[in-house]
Amino acid sequence: MALQFKIIPVTQFQQNCSLIWCDQTHKAALVDPGGDVDVLAQAIKEQGVELESILLTHGHLDHAGGANGIKAQFDVPIIGPQKEEQFWLGQMAMQCQMFGFPETDNVEPDQWLEDGDTVSLGNEILNVIFTPGHTPGHIVFYSESENLVFVGDVLFAGSIGRTDFPKGHHQTLIQSITQKLFPLGDEVKFVPGHGPMSTLGRERQTNPFVSDSIFG
Repeated sequence: MALQFKIIPVTQFQQNCSLIWCDQTHKAALVDPGGDVDVLAQAIKEQGVELESILLTHGHLDHAGGANGIKAQFDVPIIGPQKEEQFWLGQMAMQCQMFGFPETDNVEPDQWLEDGDTVSLGNEILNVIFTPGHTPGHIVFYSESENLVFVGDVLFAGSIGRTDFPKGHHQTLIQSITQKLFPLGDEVKFVPGHGPMSTLGRERQTNPFVSDSIFG
């Protein structure tokens, strides 16, 4: 297995930030650093990898709140999400007040991503899939070689992302899951933004929101 990963729960929300790296080159990225920058920095040091980038699935505070701090400490670019996510990334101060987080500046990605783009990590390639619904510019990062996808807040073990925030849309989210994620294959494992990992096949069988018994 060339692509390795470690899930690091951060902040009082215990959301999943993933440290991912190519075990041949030790080049690494952080997916959705929602906070606790010191904890994430220590994890990078302990793993002995070289951080190259910050990858964002979407712009909610609990997934992007630590991006500026990591960028400043490691001098690496913020990559993603899709450009519609400027709506949320440009409201960090408001989100901090809403959720009681320490105030942080708005997040300005160095590179926006679109459906079909790829991100290189050492010898590994991550495919970018546009999956709006939870937020307007949400994306996921898919490793075809490892049958692994980092899905942010699109899909969870036994649940799906909320769509009651501004610019959320339930039917769009359902389409993102059933038409973009499920076709990747039942054996594909996913790391959600919150909670335990699962497989797409298990969710197709048992998820009460998107199972085949509903949409098959």
